[in-house]
Amino acid sequence: MPTGTTRTYGELAQSLNNAPRAVGQACGANPYPLVVPCHRVVAAGGGLGGFNRHGGGFLLEVKRWLLRHEGSLPR
Repeated sequence: MPTGTTRTYGELAQSLNNAPRAVGQACGANPYPLVVPCHRVVAAGGGLGGFNRHGGGFLLEVKRWLLRHEGSLPR
């Protein structure tokens, strides 16, 4: 995805003919979050979702910071 672009778990899953939960699990297991930008995958309702298998705390703040830094916080 181009810098500043986000997609929901559902949108990404649909493009892969897969389920949103599978996309979430793959993003959570991503050992290279800055190379494979899973921080740009967000929840359908405009929330952040999770990051690195965490739904809150420091790592979700890292996701928020990365999105803000790129100018792509969800709507």
